Amino acid sequence: MKNRWDGVPEESVSNELDELREDINEVDEEMARLFQKRMETVHSIAAFKREHGLSIFDGSRESDVIARNRKYISDPEIEPHYVDFLNNVMGISRKYQERIISTMKIAYAGVPGAFGSIAAKKMFPSAELIPYKSFRDAYAAVEAGEADSAVLPLENSYAGEVGSVMDLVFSGSLFINQVLDLPVVHNLLGLPGAQLSDITRVLSHPQALDQCDGFITRHGLETETWSNTARASQQVAESGDIHLGAIASQDTADIFGLSIIEPHINDSDNNTTRFAAFSRAQNHPMPEENHEDDHFILVFTCKNEASALAQALNIIGAHGFNMGTLRSRPMKGLLWNYYFYIEAEGNVYTQEGQELMRELNVLCAQLKMAGTFRAGTNLITK
Repeated sequence: MKNRWDGVPEESVSNELDELREDINEVDEEMARLFQKRMETVHSIAAFKREHGLSIFDGSRESDVIARNRKYISDPEIEPHYVDFLNNVMGISRKYQERIISTMKIAYAGVPGAFGSIAAKKMFPSAELIPYKSFRDAYAAVEAGEADSAVLPLENSYAGEVGSVMDLVFSGSLFINQVLDLPVVHNLLGLPGAQLSDITRVLSHPQALDQCDGFITRHGLETETWSNTARASQQVAESGDIHLGAIASQDTADIFGLSIIEPHINDSDNNTTRFAAFSRAQNHPMPEENHEDDHFILVFTCKNEASALAQALNIIGAHGFNMGTLRSRPMKGLLWNYYFYIEAEGNVYTQEGQELMRELNVLCAQLKMAGTFRAGTNLITK
């Protein structure tokens, strides 16, 4: 098969190749300039994420980038290679952001190995995790600037809402900017070499014991409550008692050098805890964007008027926002007075959403935009 170089003098071939390489050099120079500009913007995005308590990875955003940018390639043979190029560039961007965010401090309640620390690690894998004794202490650390974000549980699918955290959502100054659904898998842990027949007493948090009641009853085990699953596991590890077990996660077993004697002993397979990242800055989705996974959280009190709550709910529905969650909580210090917590789907910063807020502000005695987040991922506005 004849090619374009057959019969062409060697000197001419060399000159043309040099010209092509010069074209590549010019393109590379322009790409280097644009790459530096992109990474400077990535640096700004990392700073934004740090301030707003957002995670680095956003699969939905990266999918949107690929879907949009691949349309710029007219050659179908080149398109898949361009997609590989985009994936590599975004991977480099994530690593750069990790270096910037690695100094970020994340507060949580409990000790290493507790589900709060597991959720914090999943949300902020490169950050420094700082344990606090209580939800309020972790929350206050962010308010005081000691930490950049606090990861706290909102509710458990088995045990219900975490009332003390809900009260912080209403009365505190922080905002929710991301939410993580963490499946809770309880395991029976014991000293290395221990068998199920050796265990006579199990230690764990009261909720964990309750969520594994069927297993505990079937095996006739005694129970002892502890402040959290990690501390219970630590006690088992330090006791040296082969007859003592703990109910906790696999991460906890790894931390304290325990063995999993029986995995997944939950009574329910649908045991999930929702954790939220609280930050000092409020996240504002772009008004022109209305992603199907956008959500927002409102807390409010109603005026002491007939059908005030019904009117508030009707306003939300009238503006096309679907409510996924509605809860009431008693107000501290005011007998028989309640505040309401709502999660709804959609971007509240659209024109429709802002009209919704204006109408609610007139109707409600107190109204707070408690946060925005993207379900199943993290909301990025840059």
